[in-house]
Amino acid sequence: MSNDDNPHSSNGSSRGWLDRLMQAFIGEPQNREELAEIISEAQQKDVIDPQTRNMIEGVLTVSEMRVRDIMIPRSQMITIEISQSLQQYLPIVLESAHSRFPVVSEDKDHIEGILLAKDLLHKAFEPEANIPLPDVIRPAVIIPESKRVDTLLKEFREHRYHMAIVVDEYGGVSGLVTIEDILELIVGEIEDEHDAEDDIVEDIRPLNKYTFSVKALTPVEEFNAFFETNFDQEQADTIGGIVLNSLGHMPEKDESVTLNNILFRVNHADGRRLIQLKVTLPKPEQTAVQES
Repeated sequence: MSNDDNPHSSNGSSRGWLDRLMQAFIGEPQNREELAEIISEAQQKDVIDPQTRNMIEGVLTVSEMRVRDIMIPRSQMITIEISQSLQQYLPIVLESAHSRFPVVSEDKDHIEGILLAKDLLHKAFEPEANIPLPDVIRPAVIIPESKRVDTLLKEFREHRYHMAIVVDEYGGVSGLVTIEDILELIVGEIEDEHDAEDDIVEDIRPLNKYTFSVKALTPVEEFNAFFETNFDQEQADTIGGIVLNSLGHMPEKDESVTLNNILFRVNHADGRRLIQLKVTLPKPEQTAVQES
């Protein structure tokens, strides 16, 4: 009997799982719970690794989300005033280390366009350079809060833009969203040279409306004050210690635990200590269901 005919062979097991996965996508009716069971079984049988499972679950999560769920809130937008001179707005560009900036007039409800830092490179070092912002900004893409995240990702790819301004039902600016915000939901936090441990200035850094990057060494008192939580300071001095005590072992990257309805996922650990956590707050509708 060949391996292909033997239902107990590893190849047969893989085929059986793949057949079920295909049916989950093409058959009907199907529900998310059945698909989640298949993905979980695939990881348990080492058909996929934990990172792949997280990515598949991330895709499923994105398919159910709206832009309002992941946008960077208006209050946290770093903007540039269109009347500012190069000497005034260049320090903002350099200090923030972002690559794109909404350019406004009067206030954040009046978006004039988007400044790409790279558009300054060919002029910024010219003697007595001025570079009026109206000459270099690009059109802003405006989207509603209710737009589906998976649809926006498709538009980002097709039209090759990386940032969109989010508006509410009355036309007021409520935030912004970038392609990186969506990709991080699928593949995890995307680190660059500015995210190195020694370079991170803030203990708690927002990634989107409900998700934050948090240093494991953040004092519990500081964490409680920021998130309005009540973790026990006598149990541990740092939020990383709270997570460690709950897990009962030194976790690896991507391990997670839910405490007080908050999801803590390990973003960075070196085998001896926790370094960086990804903290995801419950959405209002989830909290309402749990309290009912």
